[in-house]
Amino acid sequence: MSERVRVSIVGASGYTGGELIRLLLAHPYVTLQQVTSESNAGKPIHAVHPNLRKATTLQFVSATALQACDVLFLALPHGEAQRRIAHFAALAPYIIDLSADFRLRDLSVYERYYGEPHAAPDWLDRFVYGLPEINREALRTAKYASGIGCNAAAAILALLPLVRAGLVDSSKPITVDLKVGSSEGGATASQASHHPERSGAVRTFAAVGHRHEAEVAQALGLSNVYLSINSIEMVRGVMATAQVFSAAGVDDKVLWKAYRAAYSAEPFIRIVHDKSGVHRHPEPKWLAGTNFADVGWEAEPESGRIVALAALDNLGKGAAGSAVQCMNLMLGYPEETALTFYGLHP
Repeated sequence: MSERVRVSIVGASGYTGGELIRLLLAHPYVTLQQVTSESNAGKPIHAVHPNLRKATTLQFVSATALQACDVLFLALPHGEAQRRIAHFAALAPYIIDLSADFRLRDLSVYERYYGEPHAAPDWLDRFVYGLPEINREALRTAKYASGIGCNAAAAILALLPLVRAGLVDSSKPITVDLKVGSSEGGATASQASHHPERSGAVRTFAAVGHRHEAEVAQALGLSNVYLSINSIEMVRGVMATAQVFSAAGVDDKVLWKAYRAAYSAEPFIRIVHDKSGVHRHPEPKWLAGTNFADVGWEAEPESGRIVALAALDNLGKGAAGSAVQCMNLMLGYPEETALTFYGLHP
């Protein structure tokens, strides 16, 4: 597509919506047409997203005023998009939904993890799971893409090279410990965690049964993946530490081959596995605001134990960044368009 496309965002007042606005305003092939928020209709965008002051004169509008466009991003709470998907599809030929509504293919798995039957089961097969590293070719011809879970994305990217290389002993449990920033809980939760006097301290914690387990299992074809999640003193970021077992003798040489085979051609995956220096392993801090994911590992050849690592920005590569990457693929733009910010140091 050569002309600028008209893009709108439904539910743009949250952190993910703000990140989408920031990225799309800088996209050379996009005109940001409308952004909706029921509670902020009529207010300028910077009233909610202060980093965007002077970046645009757009104001929030009610979703009832939403007009037809070329691409529609849905950044709504889980459960809302599926109940209104026919209406949204009538407004735009391309839809990218950042919620969990269209991520899972199996209806029984969806009901188990989300506690209710799916409201639009006929639409599930129309959506492509929006992680380009596993679904790039399907996304190139897709009209609808689902969002990804940020924790799921980190776990998948950590484990993918091992699974593809056949290095995982699937008879043993695969555990993924995730340390996450406060923004994962959304704007209200994050503000409360930094200002406990407002509404009590808020923490993200899931020892067992986290919903993103289903995404990891579906993406990698595994049935024994177990996630545990806890928030730490960090605003943006996810750090995944996955433990698997392989045959004895799997060493650095084997793992370098596996990770290079999986990621050497990936524009947004960086292998971080250095023997010396300060930054020898992935670190979420260096990824804030970016669409990159850094991966690495440590191995114990004698026992076959492998610790796979992945870090990313939960609002970037874990949400809005991947969504824009999907749009680029779906519309035939260069995949890296508007996504090449490399982060800050220090």
